[in-house]
Amino acid sequence: MNDAIHSSKAPEPVGLYPHARRVGNLLFLSGVGPRQRGSRDIPGVTLNAQGEIVDYDIATQCRSVFDNVRNILEECGSSWERLVDVTVFLTNMKADFKTYNAIYADYFRDNQPARTTVEVLSLPTPIAIELKCIATID
Repeated sequence: MNDAIHSSKAPEPVGLYPHARRVGNLLFLSGVGPRQRGSRDIPGVTLNAQGEIVDYDIATQCRSVFDNVRNILEECGSSWERLVDVTVFLTNMKADFKTYNAIYADYFRDNQPARTTVEVLSLPTPIAIELKCIATID
């Protein structure tokens, strides 16, 4: 089975891709950021008139992106506890890793999937964090 899944709860994709794709009993999520569905506002981000980041709160963005991942998983028939691999992209490792890591520990206290965290120069929208996840599904 190879099914593309479009979530009704997750932020609209910024390109031509599904929120997730099911292959067998695995669910591969596309990159998920902190944006909110149906809104141009980004939780924890203040933009200037040109759409450039003026200020951001990494804690707010972390919670929002984790909630978005949870919504996609649940809508797809999986769950937070079924995450097996998480890749995290941060745009400022030096400034944000400590806060992100503490919030991550709260969210992943019981389920501890494999994890990779990398710093990237930028992401497709003015955000500071994005997750790429793999989960199991029945």
